[in-house]
Amino acid sequence: MFGMSHETFLLLDAVVTVIGLIVLITKFKFHPFIALIIAAAFLGLTSGMPIGTIIKAFQDGFGGVLGFVGIILALGTMLGKMMAESGGADQIAQTLIRAFGKDKVQWAMMFAAFLVGIPLFFEIGFVLLIPLVFIVARRTGVSIIKIGIPLLAGLSAVHGLVPPHPGPLLAIGVFGADIGKTILYGLIVALPTAIIAGPIYGTFIAKYIPGHPNQELVDQLARDNDSADLPSFAITLITVLSPVFLMLLKTFADVVLPEGNFFRTFMDLIGHPISALLLALLLSLYTFGYKQGIGSNQMLKWLDASLAPTAAIILIIGAGGGFKQMLVTSGVGNVIGNMAVEAQISPILLAWLVAAVIRIATGSATVATITGAGIVVPVVGMIPGVNRELLVLATGAGSLILSHVNDAGFWLVKQYFNMTVAETFKTWTAMETILSIVALGFILLLSMFV
Repeated sequence: MFGMSHETFLLLDAVVTVIGLIVLITKFKFHPFIALIIAAAFLGLTSGMPIGTIIKAFQDGFGGVLGFVGIILALGTMLGKMMAESGGADQIAQTLIRAFGKDKVQWAMMFAAFLVGIPLFFEIGFVLLIPLVFIVARRTGVSIIKIGIPLLAGLSAVHGLVPPHPGPLLAIGVFGADIGKTILYGLIVALPTAIIAGPIYGTFIAKYIPGHPNQELVDQLARDNDSADLPSFAITLITVLSPVFLMLLKTFADVVLPEGNFFRTFMDLIGHPISALLLALLLSLYTFGYKQGIGSNQMLKWLDASLAPTAAIILIIGAGGGFKQMLVTSGVGNVIGNMAVEAQISPILLAWLVAAVIRIATGSATVATITGAGIVVPVVGMIPGVNRELLVLATGAGSLILSHVNDAGFWLVKQYFNMTVAETFKTWTAMETILSIVALGFILLLSMFV
């Protein structure tokens, strides 16, 4: 077509489609859900797919993603809501702050955010823990930036790298990775990455930008909680980390036990992400609910309220799944995969780079993960020995880079920390970029051993 080979045309078609997707989201302010549907339809039509095939491919991609990720998001959000409303998150943060002391309070905030952030969306974890930043800054006299950047790093690292967060979960489904191994590798990469981008960078940048919190927000949010009314630290930790433990145990059983073994079969049941999160949620109804004297009606209200904010995220992920399937069905994915093989580009570096470019352009980590995974997935079948779990992590790391003015998180941090745009670039944007690049380095290092 137009004097080009079919493969060249498909590649050009994909480039135009992705650019169009970016323009719709950034220039014309289309909702990502609508923009992804339009982009998928455009790619299907221009690549010569029959109408019936276009519709079926999108439906299959949409349903295939939400059949797994949608359930996980709902259960994880409910678990996070129970922890937030019961005060379990406060207990984790307060316990770690007491353990680390005033001089190392920034380390306490990073670890608190790292633990609390595992079952929570970034935005929910941020709103949940920001009062503690204000309280600790007021009590200790430590710079709000020195305390806040480690908290943001802890939340962001697990958000991009550790299931059951939507980005890594989505990439797991696309690449066919093992969730237990992804959690293990994700934790190995995320913790040192969060340390470098959090307490270490936060301590450095706070010397130049100490920050001045918005007094109105401090007066509204910085209320001290009575530790006697909160769930215990041990109970909170057991409840929150139980799904991670079950999923890791399932992976361990699959490695060391033969097929057909009763314990392995049992762990395959309760260690599946859906089962593990459901069991953790049921446990939380007791530990964060009945044990705290909270009635059934109140818990029902919490669980109902928890699902509303996730509706848009779930729809975007579903539409992204449809777009990904269009890339595969149209043959674009195979063309890109062949190019990567011929150019001998590291699949891990390719996954990170594609996700990073889309993240910078759209401001959406979710869109970057969805599109990046869809573009890179054909490489898995073409290059033997590609570690699928590390591809998941590389895509997640790329989706974190260079948050700037087209990202809602940029403005959220700016307003709560009462910073100028320039100061937000030097703190939040720099921290996110450090997270992304350092994580890539650790992933490449890990690839030498797994």
